Amino acid sequence: MFHTLLSEHISRRELLNRSCLGAAGWLLAGFGFLKQKNPEEPVTWGRVLDPTIPIYEAPTKESQVLRLAWRDLVLPITEVAIGTGQPAHNRVWYRIDGEGYAHSGSIQPVEIQPGQPSLEIPAGGCLAEVCVPFTEARRSPESTARFAYRIYFDTTYWVTGVQTDTAGGVWYTILDEKRKRNYYANAAHLRLIPEDELSPLSPDIPIEGKRLEIRLAEQVIAAYEWDEAVFMARIASGARFRNGNFTTPTGRYMTYHKRPTRHMSAGDFAAPNSYDLPGVPWVCYFTPEGISIHGTYWHNDFGLPRSHGCINLAPAAAHWVYRWTMPVVEPFETYTYKNFGTAIDIVE
Repeated sequence: MFHTLLSEHISRRELLNRSCLGAAGWLLAGFGFLKQKNPEEPVTWGRVLDPTIPIYEAPTKESQVLRLAWRDLVLPITEVAIGTGQPAHNRVWYRIDGEGYAHSGSIQPVEIQPGQPSLEIPAGGCLAEVCVPFTEARRSPESTARFAYRIYFDTTYWVTGVQTDTAGGVWYTILDEKRKRNYYANAAHLRLIPEDELSPLSPDIPIEGKRLEIRLAEQVIAAYEWDEAVFMARIASGARFRNGNFTTPTGRYMTYHKRPTRHMSAGDFAAPNSYDLPGVPWVCYFTPEGISIHGTYWHNDFGLPRSHGCINLAPAAAHWVYRWTMPVVEPFETYTYKNFGTAIDIVE
């Protein structure tokens, strides 16, 4: 079966069904940042990714700007449209609450599915993902504790324990492997990932029968089992910036080092292109310098180079690649590092 995650091929019905709230409209009260005119209408939700984004009258940047929306505002998406004009690489637009349109590249589709916390964590820890638009990680397990990070939907973390606060709230202890310290997050806002979502895909295909091809000119990644393409998704590869050339190198590589979560950072925030990104999901490294294929939650704009060398994918696409490639990361391991892996051919 061929799997595709090209954003132009997502139907309106498919998008709405991904996170339809239905009778669970009561969740709106729990997240005061949500605004929806008609709570009876099925919607998906989108988190604003940029400091501000314009909401246009029509799905084109040539139309009138109705208003602005600011970062981390969570908006109801009631329609998907194909726009005209620029940007030509991504013409997917989201209609916001039945009114104006926002370009999809600046909105992360999110879900609002807080769950029942588990009071038992395996001795070595386990993997979890954020299941609400965002939540706050703190330095101790109290809602009034010092703020550490705002962590976002689809990011992943290694949970090592569970604690309750004086008010009876449940907090997961999450390990920040880069900072070498623990943070704490509301356990209802993280979903423990079951083992069947970490099991390898196509395990019957030997290592020599699998190959990834990354086409930089087309900004796509394709997976092949022998000579048959079984998966394709849009990417955002490395780009040239004012302070350097970060284009993705061409050649043959392999996915020898994999992690289900990684805190990625570079720079001191005063320098151009600095970043600090906890919880980057589904990481497959293929160079000693740290270039990898990974999920991306800070933009939704695929089809144009914009990274520091890595291959950015939508989290669902990165999860597929992570499970399909070799070597396998066992469910209760934080990483694997081998002298073999799935072949990657990167071509212009």
